[in-house]
Amino acid sequence: MQKSILITGCSSGIGYYCAKALADEGYHVLATARKKEDVERLKSEGLTSFQLDLCDTQSIHRAVEWALQETNHNLYALFNNGAYGQPGAVEDIPTDALRAQFEANFFGWHELTCLLIPHLMGHESARIIQNSSVLGFVAMPFRGAYNASKFAIEGLTDTLRLELKDTGVKVCLIEPGPILSKFRKNALIALKENIDIGNSRHEEGYRQAIARLEKEGPSMAFTLGPEAVLSKLKHALESEHPKARYYVTVPTYLMGYLKRILPTKMMDHILGRSK
Repeated sequence: MQKSILITGCSSGIGYYCAKALADEGYHVLATARKKEDVERLKSEGLTSFQLDLCDTQSIHRAVEWALQETNHNLYALFNNGAYGQPGAVEDIPTDALRAQFEANFFGWHELTCLLIPHLMGHESARIIQNSSVLGFVAMPFRGAYNASKFAIEGLTDTLRLELKDTGVKVCLIEPGPILSKFRKNALIALKENIDIGNSRHEEGYRQAIARLEKEGPSMAFTLGPEAVLSKLKHALESEHPKARYYVTVPTYLMGYLKRILPTKMMDHILGRSK
C-alpha cells in the first residue's frame, strides 16, 4: 500500500526537496506551505498541496481535514518541518517577536501533531518526525528565540516518544546543522523587522551577523544540501526500528560530542565566539 506523509514548510529548502524526492519515490506526499502562491507553484509541479499557516488554528484544522480526506483517514506519517529563525540578542528580542517564533516553531507543531495522533494510531506503525536543529541542544549568541523554540520542541518530542511507546507510532527527531536553504534570507528579514540594531549595545555583533546572513551560498564549512536530511528522513520513515535522533552534518556530530565531554565553561568559550 502506498504510504502517505504530510509535510509542513514545503515552499523551499528541506521541505520542498524532501516532498519532491519522496513523491518521486512513490510516497503519497501532502505538501503544505504558508503562502497561497507557493501552494499553487507546488501544484503546478505535480505535488498534492494545501495552504497551512502554523500560526493560525483555523488553518491547521482545515489542513488536517484536507489531509484526512486525501488519505481516506489513512495517514502514515507527519514530518513537521515548517519553521523560521528570529535572530537577536535575548535582551533585544521584543516579547511579541518571541511569541511569534513559538507560534510558528512550537505551538503550531503541537496543535497539528495532537490533531493527527488519533488517526496515526490507527496504523500498526506510523511516524511523527520532527525537524529540529543542532540549535535544539546547543545554544549560540543572537539565536536565543530560535534556540528556545527548538529546545522546547526537543523536550516535547522526547516526552511524546515516551508516551507513545506502547502504540504503533514511532517518534523521531532530525537535528541538522547548516543546510543550504532560504533560512538565512528569512532570518535576515526577521532581524531587520524586529530588532532595533542602532540602539543596541550589540550593534557591532549585528553587523557581523548581517554580513553572514547576506552571504551568497554556504556561510560556513560543512554546509550540506537538503539531500542530507532526506537520507535521514527516509530511514526514520522506513526502518522497523527508527532512531530517536538523527544527526545531520559534521557540526551536529561535533557539537553532540563536545557537549558530552566538555565542561559548560569550555563549551561557552567555544560557542560564545559565534555571531
